[in-house]
Amino acid sequence: MIPLIIVLVVLALLAFLLIGMYNRLVGLRLRAQNSWSDIDVQLKRRADMVPNLVATVKGYASHERETLDAVTRARAGVVAAQGADPATRAQAEAGLTSALRGLNVVAEAYPELQAAGGFRDLQAQLAETEDAIQNARRYYNAVVRDLNTAIMTFPSNLLAGPMGFHPREFFEAESADRAVPTVSF
Repeated sequence: MIPLIIVLVVLALLAFLLIGMYNRLVGLRLRAQNSWSDIDVQLKRRADMVPNLVATVKGYASHERETLDAVTRARAGVVAAQGADPATRAQAEAGLTSALRGLNVVAEAYPELQAAGGFRDLQAQLAETEDAIQNARRYYNAVVRDLNTAIMTFPSNLLAGPMGFHPREFFEAESADRAVPTVSF
């Protein structure tokens, strides 16, 4: 009788351990999906601001057509990449970041544009959004790290594969994002 009770207690503990591991993996997966949604919201906000920024700059610097077209093309690339995997999305976002840097250089060449209230407000909102994107990326990557660690470490790796848990990709900055910007006068 006592050996049967011991076996039942061990099986119950094992069941609770498996349930706990599964619930932890589910929680991490949901946090990763939620944090990806946060990045998506911020990136959409930035993409939605770009047409207003381009229109404002066009009013002051109509002959800077090439730069404005590059920003518009980069924004179209970002919109097309919505719903894509993190690597594809990061590449599209890097193109927009690079194009926006070019737009900032154009803005520096037009003091009257920098003095315009609408442009200053858009720039401030864009800077705020860039900070929010950076924070969302950092949080997403932390959650993905935790999820991937849980999926790959023993003993949860024994449960993760058969239950359909797979490692997720990190949202990494492209090399253009890491480059030191050049400023020339």
